[in-house]
Amino acid sequence: MTSDINPTQFDPVTFAVVKNAMDSIVDEVAYTVIRTARSEIVKDVMDYSAAICDRHGRMVAQAKTIALHLGAIPEAMAAVQQRYGDTLQPGDAIVVNDPYEGGMHLPDIFMFVPFFYQSELEGFCVVICHHTDVGGRVPGSNASDSTEIYQEGLRIPVLKLYEAGKVNETLERIIAQNVRVPDRVLGDLKAQYAASQIGVRELTALFDRYGRADSRAYLNELLDYAERLTREEIRHWPKGTFRFVDYIDDDGMSPEPIRIEVALTVHDDHVSADYTGSAPQVRAAINSTLSYTKSCTYLSVRCALLGDVPNNAGVFRCIDVHVPEGSVLNPLPPSAVAARALTGYRVFDAMLGALAQIVPHRIPAAGEGGNTVVCLSGKSDEGKPYIIVDMICGAWGGRPASDGIEAITNASQNLSNTPIETLEAQHPVRVEAYELVEDSCGAGQYRGGLGIRRSYRVLAPDALLQLRADRMKFSPYGLAGGEPASPARNLLQHGKDVTDLPSKVGMTIARNDVVTHIQPGGGGFGDPMDRDLERIREDVWNHKVTAAYVREHYKVVVDPHTGEVNHEATAALRRGALAQAA
Repeated sequence: MTSDINPTQFDPVTFAVVKNAMDSIVDEVAYTVIRTARSEIVKDVMDYSAAICDRHGRMVAQAKTIALHLGAIPEAMAAVQQRYGDTLQPGDAIVVNDPYEGGMHLPDIFMFVPFFYQSELEGFCVVICHHTDVGGRVPGSNASDSTEIYQEGLRIPVLKLYEAGKVNETLERIIAQNVRVPDRVLGDLKAQYAASQIGVRELTALFDRYGRADSRAYLNELLDYAERLTREEIRHWPKGTFRFVDYIDDDGMSPEPIRIEVALTVHDDHVSADYTGSAPQVRAAINSTLSYTKSCTYLSVRCALLGDVPNNAGVFRCIDVHVPEGSVLNPLPPSAVAARALTGYRVFDAMLGALAQIVPHRIPAAGEGGNTVVCLSGKSDEGKPYIIVDMICGAWGGRPASDGIEAITNASQNLSNTPIETLEAQHPVRVEAYELVEDSCGAGQYRGGLGIRRSYRVLAPDALLQLRADRMKFSPYGLAGGEPASPARNLLQHGKDVTDLPSKVGMTIARNDVVTHIQPGGGGFGDPMDRDLERIREDVWNHKVTAAYVREHYKVVVDPHTGEVNHEATAALRRGALAQAA
């Protein structure tokens, strides 16, 4: 069948219909995952992703899901193509989670379901889910204190979980035998497969409508269109190399900070990111796989582009990434990588810091530093095993024209805080605090969002606590004169005694112990002295900041109850501050 489309001219109406159809299809795949998944981490936290690739394995559409997953698909897709080549058939489903074979970390299991149209391969539906447990030395398989990948759980190379529509019982039994909650893990895998079938069904309808040749042509054009828009926009960016350095507090085993350095070079119509100068790989499990580092880089650049650029691999063509082997951003096997997301967040922050020098009118100050993972596991009084993997989402930094947002997912993710009712109904835990933290934002003309405090009381015998947090030593940065936000804090209450915990923790705690995590807020944007006084009044009245905070950071005197500004006292305070500075 030949196409009647002139390759240099596409019907814009049909192109728009196909583009929107692909977005709708991949979103329907994502919605099906939520409706059919078994675990809270997928259906409530929404730690999963969906995408569609064409017959060449190029990502042509992605759902409104975890942004940082999707740039890793090319690496995993290449591993699938290398392993199976042209031997795939309808009804197959290929899975992989091995970070050294295209994966990211072991809890994230990729599933690729090929789409055939009239017996010819035309694409792939891809669903990635973070699974509650994949075995290993600790429940949740996400510990930051593992030292090699063999401790982290079951490594699945590129294998068929379904072959011609029939489940591979051998692989399924191996998975079930090696995880602590097989009903949830197998249930989520079945949700991935079911959702992919929705994608296959809808893609078949699309090809029925436009035919094979024209459908292929429009999918190619989707990639080329995204590439053209990206290159055209980069042509207007200032040329040169822009550097930024940020830090992870430590790896939990050594007190040394971990340097993340990027040199972002803007060429004529593309950019290159070089991470030379970043720290060597570390002993603990916060190393970021190469596919994940690339994904963070692609996402960062995409965030700086105008919103009408399609989210597909055409954007990736305009971004070159160099990461030294053996670094914390490209470790050599068998390095541990389970907690690699933390490092990815700092890559995102470093990239935004560099991009803020290129397109300052589009880039916010640093957010909370990424979600914090709180994992509690053990057995209930009835002897039933439980695993809580809670991911606390916090705040955005101040933006060039508005305040940061609080109680929202990090801009590099698309997660949701687990509802308290879900946690308490399904696990022996009581959430005793879930609130915004007053004064936690970075001051600025546009302040950062407030951080979150979340407290958990254990209502069962001894539980294993795993905490993965950061930004205790290096607070989220401000931009354009904005101030950094408050640092993170972990607390453990045992009886009446309250002690501070480090950012990365693995320990056993007792019944009735209370674990509290306090997230940082977002950094501020712009000079705090330029903040509108009415905004300050509203923040005090809403108990987002205190009168003392306003006096210190904005040199404004307000009534602590109403937030009303005392203009005479404020003028005097600011005159005194100027005189002291002089």
